[in-house]
Amino acid sequence: MLAENRLAMRMSMRRFTRLTNTFSKKLANHCHALALYYMHYNFVRIHQSLRCTPATEAGVSNKLWSIEDIVKLLEEAEANKVE
Repeated sequence: MLAENRLAMRMSMRRFTRLTNTFSKKLANHCHALALYYMHYNFVRIHQSLRCTPATEAGVSNKLWSIEDIVKLLEEAEANKVE
């Protein structure tokens, strides 16, 4: 399962393909891009074999998330950030 996940990530994210200009110049940007990918992969994308998201199948979430839900989550995190 882990190898399939790595292949899906490489195939869907230009950051992991060779000979590209879309690489991350900062480690933090790379980590954020990975976090967004996994959030979408696990909470938003309905998988054909499961017929739901992995998060709902595992019982982590009881709803189908949207991109708007992820944006709201990010906005709330930024608003609550303490410097």
